[in-house]
Amino acid sequence: MDDEDWIALALREAEAAGKRGEVPVGAMLVGADGQLLAGDGNRILEKRDPTAHAEMVVIREGARSTDNERLVGTTLYVTLEPCAMCVGAISLARVSRLVFAAEDAKGGAVLHGPKFFAQATCHHRPQVSRAGDPEAAGALLRKFFQARRG
Repeated sequence: MDDEDWIALALREAEAAGKRGEVPVGAMLVGADGQLLAGDGNRILEKRDPTAHAEMVVIREGARSTDNERLVGTTLYVTLEPCAMCVGAISLARVSRLVFAAEDAKGGAVLHGPKFFAQATCHHRPQVSRAGDPEAAGALLRKFFQARRG
């Protein structure tokens, strides 16, 4: 599978999260061997946990499944540019690659806001790339928030 395939699977996780009433963001964590370690969507409401962003959920599961807090060699696929909390966790977990679809000018922390990986205090910087259909990922979020606003 390639980056486009993994982002498409992350988008399915985002759609499932939206159906659960969560903000529709999905993530897939793939090991160095190309095998899926974890895939999920936001679970903030379900878990009553403000840190249960899709990225955090799959990083936690990946660390459990590998029995290692360092996720060296892994690739994290996300439908939306990660926030500051998530990029901090990505750095601490030593994720090797981050691939995302849609930019998040308001809450993103890779290309926007604090530009976390560009800071001198960042200890680990993954390779960052883009894949997937940013318009599809963005449309899913817009539709979700429009429905909430009534």
